[in-house]
Amino acid sequence: MRKRLLLALALFAAAAHAAPPQRMELVYDLSRNGLKLGEVTDSFVRSGIRYTLVSTSRARGALARLWPGTIRLESRGRVTPEGLRPDAFSHARSDAPDKLAAARLDWDRQHIAWTYKGETREANGLASGAQDQLSQLYQFMFLPALPADYRVQVVSGRDLNDYHYTGADGGTLDTPLGALATRRYERIAEAAGQKAVTVWVAPARGNLPVRVRVVEDGVTVEQHLVRASVGG
Repeated sequence: MRKRLLLALALFAAAAHAAPPQRMELVYDLSRNGLKLGEVTDSFVRSGIRYTLVSTSRARGALARLWPGTIRLESRGRVTPEGLRPDAFSHARSDAPDKLAAARLDWDRQHIAWTYKGETREANGLASGAQDQLSQLYQFMFLPALPADYRVQVVSGRDLNDYHYTGADGGTLDTPLGALATRRYERIAEAAGQKAVTVWVAPARGNLPVRVRVVEDGVTVEQHLVRASVGG
């Protein structure tokens, strides 16, 4: 009986630390101040140690006239034992191609170079474990373990910010993968006017992000997972 129990615990531990997926396609409902706005489609592909992560947001229905085109975020980099290590990030709008914002991360020099509207700006100070605006949501799936308290630099297409997340029980959420217990990570505001970000991840599904909320300038934008295809 004891041997069976130990075997069951070993299998449970192995499942809990299963390797992250090689590919994913996730679709989220997108809402703005509680009103359905459209959808977000995220895709992740890993080839060896390299990864590509793309997120495309588009409005649907009548609201598409107010928010035409698509917003496309792309993160590219490497998968390391400590998680994702982005090398390049871009933020593009199909209706405003002149507003392409991009960042390149030079880990050897701890350096970042941004390009926006044809102008380049550079800065030092890239910290170990830094993420970009998109990869930060999926880094939870690649961390060796979920932290209780999480501090991370976040690189966007135009700047660099320090994020401090605190973890808590996120309750059970209904998802296309069933009802899942979640862990909620909420950004602690350390200055007035900071963007508020909250991410719900599902430990039983490899810490897949199942809900995301961003509050900025009085506007609340939320994503709720509605379809998921995850492959090993």
